[in-house]
Amino acid sequence: MIIVDSTHAGLGQLSTPYALENGGWTSSFLLIGMGISCAYSSHLLGKCLQNNSKSKDYKDIGQQAFGTNGRIIATTLIYMEIFMALVSYTISLHDNLATIFSSSVGSNDQSSHFAHLTTPQLITVIAVLVALPSLWLRNFSSISFLSTAGILMSLLIFVTVACTAVFGGVRANHDIPALQIHNIPAISGLYIFSFAGHIVFPNIYTAMKDPSKFTKVSIVSFSLVTTLYTTLAFMGAKLFGPQVNPQITLSMPPNLIVTKIALWATVLTPMTKYALEFAPFAIQLEQMLPNSMKSRTRMFIRGTIGSILLLIILVLALCVPYFEHVLSLTGSLISVGICIILPCGFYTKIFWREIRRPLLILNMILMTIGVILGALGTVSSSKSLVRNLERAHSKH
Repeated sequence: MIIVDSTHAGLGQLSTPYALENGGWTSSFLLIGMGISCAYSSHLLGKCLQNNSKSKDYKDIGQQAFGTNGRIIATTLIYMEIFMALVSYTISLHDNLATIFSSSVGSNDQSSHFAHLTTPQLITVIAVLVALPSLWLRNFSSISFLSTAGILMSLLIFVTVACTAVFGGVRANHDIPALQIHNIPAISGLYIFSFAGHIVFPNIYTAMKDPSKFTKVSIVSFSLVTTLYTTLAFMGAKLFGPQVNPQITLSMPPNLIVTKIALWATVLTPMTKYALEFAPFAIQLEQMLPNSMKSRTRMFIRGTIGSILLLIILVLALCVPYFEHVLSLTGSLISVGICIILPCGFYTKIFWREIRRPLLILNMILMTIGVILGALGTVSSSKSLVRNLERAHSKH
């Protein structure tokens, strides 16, 4: 049972080769350190749930620790992460569709005859509209199936990159810089986003037949995922060097069959994620609606609001098409809080009277590192995003 959140695994792994190339091979220690820290913080969430049987999800733990303010902070970060992750997924969808269809349209900038959209933008709009009905699903077992499909797509992407290294005729002879310290703030956001998924861990804990095994499962899961990310990062950086794209699939030789498989897997991954990412919001929305309301009316309200949000996400993704900067900003601004800062803070507050000194010091150190990396990464990625937007605006 792999508990690392499949909602972000596929998206995060695309950027690890780019992050390693830009941060230097020594930044792999940061990647591994974050994997270990996130495994530890998931263990802390399990302990918080064990302490209070009434707590069922991440927001409940926030309330258990800091009352209403804790719930508000947790809820805000959860919905911000979901929203920004979906923007990143949609940017990825556009970029990979543009590569797939570039040979047939001749250029990624070729305009279509509809609303002044480029052909890749129009295809992206169609793809999102195809995925739109999945937001109306009320059967969460169907949504769970989409999650499994997402995990399979992630593994498929890893295998295709490995096949490129072995059979693709690309020599893995590029030297990776030792350390590029000025890039560490930005790439730390990419790394931490790869492990984001703590918002669903309490739900997994409560659904387990034997919750006492949660920590063991968590350690095994994070060990496997960290190994996969690190291996993929070194493979991609050695294969493509400084030219490696923020999405590894866009660096692969276009003539290879495995490249076409990887591109389509990357396209299908976001389309399996929309309903999955929207599920927590849908559950919360249903709880807010009056019980007297008819089931069909509830479904209509949920589906309509979800559809409107997805269309807003689509517009944002097309207007801000800078995958690595949006992903880094999400990781630094939000994911580091959900994955490291809040779990350590929740545990420290809940167990304040009985926490041992070494554990208290460890939690304080992790929270401090999280705040520093989050602040530096947010500033760095925000500046890069603004620079790119200004550059694009000046061209027009």
